[in-house]
Parts: sequence; C-alpha cells; structure tokens
Amino acid sequence: MAISQAQPLLLLLLSVFFLPALHATSFTYCDKRLDPVKVTGVKISPDPVVSGAAATFKIFGSTGEDISGGKVVIRVLYFGIPVHTETHDLCDETACPVAPGSFVLSHSQTLPSITPPGTYTLKMTINDKNGGRLTCISFKFKITVGSAVFAS
Repeated sequence: MAISQAQPLLLLLLSVFFLPALHATSFTYCDKRLDPVKVTGVKISPDPVVSGAAATFKIFGSTGEDISGGKVVIRVLYFGIPVHTETHDLCDETACPVAPGSFVLSHSQTLPSITPPGTYTLKMTINDKNGGRLTCISFKFKITVGSAVFAS
C-alpha cells in the first residue's frame, strides 16, 4: 500500500526534473490547406535564442511520400515587419531522399550580436524540387541580448 501512495509523489518529482527537457515551441500552419508534409513539433535551442550565439531550429515532420529534393524558405518578421529572408536546399537541412515516415529538418545559425532583443515570428515553407508546396508553418521565438563574460 505504501508503494502505491508514493507513486504520485514520484511522478511529480520526475516531471519537475524532465519537463523542461521536453519543452517544445508551439506552431501553426500557414493556412488550412492539406499539405503532404505534416509537422509534429518544433524545438529551438537555446530557447530563448541569444544574439551573437549559435541557435538550432529543429522541425520534426512526417511524410507519406518520397521527397527527392526541394527548397526551404525562411522568412523572419519583427513586429510584423519582414526583416530577413533566406532559402536553403532541403537536402542541406535533412538527409535526402526523404523516405515516407518521420524526419527531422535541422538548421543552425549564429545571429549577429547587434540583433535587437524581442519576439520574432519565423515563417517556414518547404517546397518540392518542382516548386510545389510541401508544408508551411509559423512560430514565434524570442531573442535575448548576449552577455560578455570577462575574466579578472
């Protein structure tokens, strides 16, 4: 009986230690269109992003069809104003060809140290090699100012 009474406490303690590791960024699809790639999660590391330091954005997705190549278009908005756009080869962001099932798209980048702190919106569109849309999502992320550490 004592073991069953301790289980809720044990679960609570475990959740306190492991919940931060499971933190994921919420996202929305750009519209109600049914795209062939379904996004299952977004993970940003570190979160919040630090200006002047490397950050990694991981998009977890799944597809029911082979994807032999394409482009990833990233648009960043600050207070609703477009401030940055870049395009990458899909095969530079994930292993190609992408087989049906789950996959991870990963992009790392160091933001300039002069990047203003605040909340940004990232809109990401993945297109196939013929230009057809595979998916489109958007999510918010925060940037904080990096701090310099000086040795005395």
